[in-house]
Amino acid sequence: MLENNFSKFMLESGTDEAGRGCLAGPVTAAAIILPSEFENEILNDSKKLSEKIRERLKPILEEIAISFAVTHLEPNVIDEINILNASIKAMQECVLKLNPQPEYIIVDGNAPFIHKNGLKNKGGKFYTAAEIKILTSIPSTSIIKGDAKYMSIAAASVLAKTYRDEYMNRIHEEFPMYNWKKNKGYPTKEHREAIRKYGVTKYHRMSFRLLPEQLKLEI
Repeated sequence: MLENNFSKFMLESGTDEAGRGCLAGPVTAAAIILPSEFENEILNDSKKLSEKIRERLKPILEEIAISFAVTHLEPNVIDEINILNASIKAMQECVLKLNPQPEYIIVDGNAPFIHKNGLKNKGGKFYTAAEIKILTSIPSTSIIKGDAKYMSIAAASVLAKTYRDEYMNRIHEEFPMYNWKKNKGYPTKEHREAIRKYGVTKYHRMSFRLLPEQLKLEI
């Protein structure tokens, strides 16, 4: 059973991302503040749930949430600041959209929500001084496998995954030969064969190894 809160604060936000290991498409983050009394026996890490269950949970979470937000960061940003920084920045942007603002933030993974050297204010949204003050003033904790431990992180993982899947389904219509509707941009054999045959698109991450080293990619 997932726990409701990590901290003593009522307005605790969980945040997570989806699409970090993909070859194409955005990295998508979500942040959500759930009521402290929220219960759901189905909710879990989105990777452990079927697509059907995730889609069933999405409107439930959106309806019950005190606040939630979703952010897509595009491949050009990922290529500019790297996927780890883009993942964290997407989560930061989500937190800034929450209203009310959270009193505490819990993050899935082991990377700090705010880098020890401060905010990396490049790529994606450029933060104002007021936004930097907000982000740096809210206490946060990164939790390894937090999406399997805390309700709000699990909920954020579900929202990030479902919103990103919707995005990939849309761009599939533009480039159906890559079958993003099925593989969602992940490095499947089918996806890589399509890259080898058709080349790359504006949605591919050029800083990633799109093909195995033994295959030549014509750009």
